[in-house]
Amino acid sequence: MDSDLWPPFGLRLSGERVELRLPREEELGRLARLAGEGVHRDGERPFLTPWTEGSAEDRERAVLRGHWGALASWRPEDWELGFGVFRGGEPIGLVGLRARDFAVVREVKTWSWLGLEHQGQGYGTEARSGLLTLAFDHLGAEAALTEVFQDNHASQRVSRKLGYVRDGISVDARDGEALVSDRLRLTREGWAGQVRPPFDVEGVPACRPMVGL
Repeated sequence: MDSDLWPPFGLRLSGERVELRLPREEELGRLARLAGEGVHRDGERPFLTPWTEGSAEDRERAVLRGHWGALASWRPEDWELGFGVFRGGEPIGLVGLRARDFAVVREVKTWSWLGLEHQGQGYGTEARSGLLTLAFDHLGAEAALTEVFQDNHASQRVSRKLGYVRDGISVDARDGEALVSDRLRLTREGWAGQVRPPFDVEGVPACRPMVGL
């Protein structure tokens, strides 16, 4: 895809160990297969939407549908960036940045998953830092939000490490039971006070109209 036609394909966030960018079709297929191999251990359920349940083929197709759907439904007032996380040119996961009415509310939400073999090595923290660098330093966000199950200790640690603070709870229904998540918020002031890995960011000016700026 030519970035002149779809500017987000020109976005590139380059960190010390990982690179974030929209995956090309062949790379998306590799990411789908990675998800099919598993993104969490048996017995864990870290996502409210149960896309990781079912067969490997179910997970692979969920990744494809989610990515294509976000691109197809993009509007300046309602958008979602799903970046591939690349390590040495190899895709190791997906991270996302989404917003509604960003030009007015200046808030973003994040999501992420990594292949099992790539977890526990700090790549997720670095990738989230890349998303936040784009949001705060280049798009002018005032806050970043995330919701984390209270027993998802790995995601809780990443968020706390990056400076998020508790912002209440949310309660959702899953399989007939009430499920409590912590709402966490990182403000622009909190982000400014963090020691974080450097990221080179390319391609932002052409994308500004697409995110409502």
